[in-house]
Amino acid sequence: MPVKRPAPGDLEPIETASRDEITALQIARLRATLQRATLQRAYEHVPHYRRAFDARGVHPEDLRTLADLAKFPFTVKSDLRDNYPFGMFAVPREQVARIHASSGTTGKPTVVGYTLQDIDTWADLVARSIRAAGGRPGDMVHVSYGYGLFTGGLGAHYGAERAGCTVIPVSGGQTEKQVQLIVDFKPDIIMVTPSYMQVIIEQFERQGLSAKDSSLKVGIFGAEPWTEAMRRDIEAKVGLDAVDIYGLSEVMGPGVASECVESKDGPVIWEDHFYPEIIDPDTGALLADGEEGELVFTSLSKQAMPIVRYRTRDLTRLLPPTSRAFRRMGKIVGRSDDMLIVRGVNLFPTQVEEIVLAHERLSGLYQLHLRREGPLDELEVHCELQPHASASEAERQAIATWVQQRMKTLIGISASVRVFDPDAIERTQTGKARRVVDTRPKT
Repeated sequence: MPVKRPAPGDLEPIETASRDEITALQIARLRATLQRATLQRAYEHVPHYRRAFDARGVHPEDLRTLADLAKFPFTVKSDLRDNYPFGMFAVPREQVARIHASSGTTGKPTVVGYTLQDIDTWADLVARSIRAAGGRPGDMVHVSYGYGLFTGGLGAHYGAERAGCTVIPVSGGQTEKQVQLIVDFKPDIIMVTPSYMQVIIEQFERQGLSAKDSSLKVGIFGAEPWTEAMRRDIEAKVGLDAVDIYGLSEVMGPGVASECVESKDGPVIWEDHFYPEIIDPDTGALLADGEEGELVFTSLSKQAMPIVRYRTRDLTRLLPPTSRAFRRMGKIVGRSDDMLIVRGVNLFPTQVEEIVLAHERLSGLYQLHLRREGPLDELEVHCELQPHASASEAERQAIATWVQQRMKTLIGISASVRVFDPDAIERTQTGKARRVVDTRPKT
């Protein structure tokens, strides 16, 4: 069972503010954003935004209420790539203190810049997130997010230092060493992708150790969608509180939203710095709170690279406040651009994850293999037995049949399933898991 650390004590005044106070701050920052920092700054200093606003027939002065933001055009990832490398910056390059970028695996990387004040704000928000997760000054934080152009490692690092914690900057990979340092240094908190946490847990078992006996009390997991089933699995195997941190480099990095340990009911969006919207991913129409759609963000305080109505492609919904005054976001159910269409059925990898983790003999590692046989798509699910487990061929077939039937019942899709020995599926050593192998011809 997780440790259930108590909620942190001293909160920032904005974390307990009224909705009216939050709205007033958002409007003030949006107008400042639009007129001095994010809309007028964007309009005057970023040619892309000037062209986009003019084409839409809107001007920064048109924003008078939060509802007016819907008049402005969306920003999408291709806009950032089209303006590679520094065309989206709203300050002279000499005022940019740091540059991060996406991996660029599907084209040119998306480049983001930060002024010193941006970095300062980022550190404050990650520190706030760590405190929401139950972190205290003096806690030791083991950072297994990758360092470098990826925002995870340095974002977590600066935030943990700002929170008054002791940082162990391990980065990703070297899993045997990760376990050694956890055993020797006895950190209180680990910040890592949930899929790599699974790999670390397996390494504990390979070394004849129990992750549940470790010093870890809190896991702050992000950078990829993960399910409630994975939360339960990790908490049971390690005996920590697993909380969800959300972010993306185009908006800031980790710390745009984060769960509170006392409720664990969805990441709280730090609405004093980021204004969220939910839209219909097909039409772009604004949806009401509680309706599921695509998450859109406008930055309220960024200097180097203000972002206006950025389409994240993450599918979720906005939820009312609970532990803090800000709204929450539901668990990411998938990405609109990661949705698989198999024989006319919409499929998200997280739907399969829920099913795989529900079987007591399967580990949380899985892959979806897609190919086309003639005119039809074929889906094969690869999963594996728990570490150190074995099974006869008949037992494997029984497990595979169980997974097949659950997928047909719950998702409405037919698939073949193969159950492998432990360690058979590709492991991630540096971060996000590779859940899909799609060899279908591109059309």
